[in-house]
Amino acid sequence: MHIRTRAGRHSGRLKLAVPTVAATVLALLGAGLMTSSPAAGEPAPPSPAAVERPAAPSAAELRERVAASAAADRQALAPAEFAGGDGPDPAAPMVIGGTPTPISSAPWMAQLWYIEDQGTPDDASDDTGFLCGGVVIAPTKIATAAHCVKGFDWEANGTVTTGNASTTPSSGETVSWPYRQWSHPLYKDVQGAADNDIAVLTLFEPVAAKPLPVMANTDTALYRAGTQGKVYGWGRTSSTSDAGSPNLRSATLPIVSDSACRSAYGSYFVAGHMVCAGVTGSTDAATKGSCNGDSGGPLVVGGKLAGIVSWGIEDCVGKGAYSVFAKVSTYVAAVNARAYDTNLTWDHRADLLARHASSGTMYQFASTGGGMTKARYSAGWSDVDLVIQTNLDRDDNIDLLIRDRDGTLLWRWFNRGTLAWEDRTLATGWGSRKQILAPGDLTGDGRIDILSTDSSGGFWLYPGKGDGTFAARSRVGGGGLAYSMVRGNGDLTNDGKADIVALGGGGKLYVFPGTGKASAPFAPKVLVRTWDAVSALVTTGDFTGDGHADVIVRVKTGQLYLYPGTGKAGSGVFGTRKLLGSSANSYDLFG
Repeated sequence: MHIRTRAGRHSGRLKLAVPTVAATVLALLGAGLMTSSPAAGEPAPPSPAAVERPAAPSAAELRERVAASAAADRQALAPAEFAGGDGPDPAAPMVIGGTPTPISSAPWMAQLWYIEDQGTPDDASDDTGFLCGGVVIAPTKIATAAHCVKGFDWEANGTVTTGNASTTPSSGETVSWPYRQWSHPLYKDVQGAADNDIAVLTLFEPVAAKPLPVMANTDTALYRAGTQGKVYGWGRTSSTSDAGSPNLRSATLPIVSDSACRSAYGSYFVAGHMVCAGVTGSTDAATKGSCNGDSGGPLVVGGKLAGIVSWGIEDCVGKGAYSVFAKVSTYVAAVNARAYDTNLTWDHRADLLARHASSGTMYQFASTGGGMTKARYSAGWSDVDLVIQTNLDRDDNIDLLIRDRDGTLLWRWFNRGTLAWEDRTLATGWGSRKQILAPGDLTGDGRIDILSTDSSGGFWLYPGKGDGTFAARSRVGGGGLAYSMVRGNGDLTNDGKADIVALGGGGKLYVFPGTGKASAPFAPKVLVRTWDAVSALVTTGDFTGDGHADVIVRVKTGQLYLYPGTGKAGSGVFGTRKLLGSSANSYDLFG
């Protein structure tokens, strides 16, 4: 048996085919939100001077990359032989047995074009060029296969195209620059059978394409044998031709049981990491599945992303030759960590803001993974009592929630129309709000929400709409006055859902695990620590960059500690603390 992996059609080397300490909360004025300029005495909108955003290539350069990639991609793929000649042989995947599909039916589909000239711009014969599929999971986030990303420099050599069902350029498409990339740290290629085969690209600008919802880790029914799903791609449509499809195709496939897949592929199939689907036979006509060129594309089940095209048998046709996908339920937490990793320094790590008490100057502490580097952010923050880092519009620019001392809550955001930072008033009279935080997506719709406690301790949820406005609030609990600090930004328990932490009497720290359900966004609280010396509690997200949300704590004697998240529930939720600094008492506001 020769295994074909699910990477894109390609020449050469690609083998696989197929924010906050001062968190107090608000009752937003859902409708009638205003845009306003900063009033006198308000901090000036920040200038990204501490860390400049990277300069993007021109649209013309991105299109040149696509053209060169397409030219290289048309070369025949030379299959790599399996060690010992007895195993699967990597080849790239396509949709066999599918039908033409308009982009309106799959608006989240993305073409991932890669071209690398190997330092010989006048010689195209040694170019590495390929096309992989991908799926928009947020306005600036593309999920794909790790074998399409690992070992390739997408920032220097890649382009992502959305809004086009054809591989021929069109006026309606959007070309985007993938300036950041992440692939699963445990990804490996076992003789063509890819394990932990999932990755995320971050785009420089948001795209208009509607994102495909990512399944929850609890959506186990999507994998029941016989359940129908759909695979999409531009890959080969025949086992007898290397040519990919110039137009998007899709095919309806039944999910296959793990036992059947293990029987077909033996130890190459890793239950829990992979899922199989497809109709198999000895001819193209009897087959429905992915093939070379489909790599990185989605398996959609129940309207959700359930799989990523990964690998399969060479030439894609054969009895028992099921298509193999990365099983998204296993990787929801890792994918969501990257889908919500917007930060001040344009990398994968959350950063810290802190106001110097005597000067009112805000400083930015950029994470290095285990430490920080300090830079001046901006002056004029004396009249503010709350700062929260967030990204309400999901554009990969950090937004700030700011509360003035008069109780006005502002949203500071980057207006791409004017290319300027603007303040929008979200609410007035919010000085009595005891807690305000933006933990992430609490309702399961892919948008960032806000949580607040009122003066009576009631918890109020404000579902975000993805544009800085909010749906009608709902009361989701009480007892908020029992906690001196309530914070949250990201997933602490490694289930892909946003959680919060609350510091109660006697220094008892509780985790409220998120459920992703608007009606009851939190499971019962879990006592995880006793911290009676805490004077500030900060949650800005994943500070270490390992995919788990972290917590930063200032103790009464002024030391600032990082408590790295482990992804474990219960008392093991944090790893060994690390000292970040010793003079934190000179700062009186964190976010």
